[in-house]
Amino acid sequence: MRTANVRTTVIWTLVGLVGATGWAVLALSRGEDVSAAWMVAAALGSYAIAYRFYAKFIAYKVLKVDRTRATPAERLNNGIDFHPTDRRVLLGHHFAAIAGAGPLVGPVLAAQMGYLPGTIWIIAGVVFAGAVQDMVVLFFSTRRDGRSLGQMAREEIGPFGGAAALVAAFAIMIILLGVLALVIVNALAQSPWGTFSIAMTIPIALLMGFYLRVLRPGRVSEVSLIGVALLLLALVAGRWVAESSWAGTFTLAPSTLVVWLVAYGFIASILPVWMLLAPRDYLSTFMKIGTILLLALGVVIALPTLKMDAVTDFASRGNGPVFAGSLFPFVFITIACGALSGFHSLISSGTTPKMIQKETQVRMIGYGSMLMESSVAVMALVAASIIDPGLYFAMNAPSGAIGSTVQEASRVVTGWGYSISPDDLARAAERVEESSLLSRTGGAPTLAIGVSEIFSKVTGGSLRAFWYHFAIMFEALFILTALDAGTRVGRFMLQDMLGNVIKPFKNVSWKPGLVITSALVCGLWGYFLWVGVHEPLGGINQLFPVFGISNQLLAAVALAVCTTLLVKSGRLKWAWITGVPLAWDATVTLTASWQKVFSGDPKVGFFKQRSVFQDAIDRGEVLPPAKNMDDMHTVVTNSTVDGVLTAVLALLIVVVIADALRVCIRHVRRPALSTLSEAPYVESRIVAPAGLFPTREEKEEETRHEVGTAAGP
Repeated sequence: MRTANVRTTVIWTLVGLVGATGWAVLALSRGEDVSAAWMVAAALGSYAIAYRFYAKFIAYKVLKVDRTRATPAERLNNGIDFHPTDRRVLLGHHFAAIAGAGPLVGPVLAAQMGYLPGTIWIIAGVVFAGAVQDMVVLFFSTRRDGRSLGQMAREEIGPFGGAAALVAAFAIMIILLGVLALVIVNALAQSPWGTFSIAMTIPIALLMGFYLRVLRPGRVSEVSLIGVALLLLALVAGRWVAESSWAGTFTLAPSTLVVWLVAYGFIASILPVWMLLAPRDYLSTFMKIGTILLLALGVVIALPTLKMDAVTDFASRGNGPVFAGSLFPFVFITIACGALSGFHSLISSGTTPKMIQKETQVRMIGYGSMLMESSVAVMALVAASIIDPGLYFAMNAPSGAIGSTVQEASRVVTGWGYSISPDDLARAAERVEESSLLSRTGGAPTLAIGVSEIFSKVTGGSLRAFWYHFAIMFEALFILTALDAGTRVGRFMLQDMLGNVIKPFKNVSWKPGLVITSALVCGLWGYFLWVGVHEPLGGINQLFPVFGISNQLLAAVALAVCTTLLVKSGRLKWAWITGVPLAWDATVTLTASWQKVFSGDPKVGFFKQRSVFQDAIDRGEVLPPAKNMDDMHTVVTNSTVDGVLTAVLALLIVVVIADALRVCIRHVRRPALSTLSEAPYVESRIVAPAGLFPTREEKEEETRHEVGTAAGP
């Protein structure tokens, strides 16, 4: 026993030293070349220690997870939404559902401030805020029959604050789904390789679902091998299709993709969760994690240098060409997924609590999945930071700022202090078989360039174009898995909301309610997406500027609910675990909201932008990005809507936090008046490990259970 303790101490000491060394190199290096491997070391060391010690402390000391308590999946199993799911499959589903566009795009955009601020926020944010939020929400939702976040707020905080939370959460969800869908459309439009490969994941997932449910129940390892083999075949076949006579069939226009996405979202929302959603997300996870692991390995082998400054001048000036605003608060808004994301709380109180087998699994699935997503964000930041800064700014600055030719772009970017020649810009595009890389905004193309840079150093420069287009397709797959799960969660939220008025909707298995709410959710985000595809300044494009703020405002709702529940359930001394992240998130997000509404800088403040464009209309002038007077009027409308929406959402969140504080104070003063809507205890009959790999004791328990089951009553 002593030998084992010494070995454990040595191992964790080494892990801590690796992480600490990585942090020291990143923080203290000024002017020297810094390898991206140190960023990976700092991240992995921090994640390992956080999961082993902090997450375990929260799960067993604070939440006191109970392995003997039956979860909603076991008690309410209906084969549609409630279904006990193998922890490995559920880990894949949950990770795939939460890992949307954010961890890929946000860190890339935030790289304009330098690599150090983003690295600190991604790692510290996930350890102390994001992963904590995901795990605690999952735990409390599991204790409440899988209730949605808004419904938990209504039941535990009260009708007033709860109503504000319900409205805010559902409105933000529609915005998030519309933005995710727009990113997918932009990635897959006119891309037969990506469209074919992603389309093939649907029949593969159906096969896996029926394999586990009907053909070989419980054989997760078998179906994993089959699924991975078929997925790799689909990826390779995608390139064959793109170069064959079938390419035209899978070359879809944006409007066609919108129709297919809405249809897919509706079907995925109403089919039994074991049939399509869970196996497809599990399948996608292999590709996601596999690619990220290969990227990390590529960084270790190639040892690329971080070419972006640790902290750029844009961090203090606030006039960056990628997005306007100072480091505080906008880095913390731009990087959401990967550090702290409100969207995750909807998954943790949506599909996952209805599928989890044991309470003891919330640590692996809630906290662990978020650490996995944070590693994606770190690799995205690495990819953006190892490419030439001049190329980075030429790709991410809008055309109105840098012009439309490589000569103009070179002159402007060089004026910002990041020299790059026209020939360099042209060659960068040629190497990945693109006509131009100028103003390829949105983050995804920059990530693809970084990925191709890392992989080509390992496999050879001749494959650079292959890796670039692979990365573009990879990003679309990454995001699609968040769209289908998010649509299902939106359906749960709408059912909860309508169920407060029309009782049958409370039953998530009620078929008419299931179909009606799924259609409404798909119709709402589908409408904004359709308009956005056909009008460059309309539809979901109109709401895109409030994406980051609305996501972080939703995180404030989740942390407020968690803090309230910790207090009401007798865990007052541990309320700081979610209370401190809540205070930080509220400060950052409400500051950003205030600036977006009232700032005098037209690049930051919505109403100031409206005023500038309205004055230009009165003078008969056309300002970029508008191309004509109709566009000018659209910009005025968009600025007005975004400003009002930001103010309303911020006000709703203030109401939720204030009402939550009132409930907490009342409980501390008069605890007898407080009630909890927790489901009653029912003993569990399921035997399943808490972690990915069972301990010796868990293996023995499984063996005893199997023997007892075989012996019969």
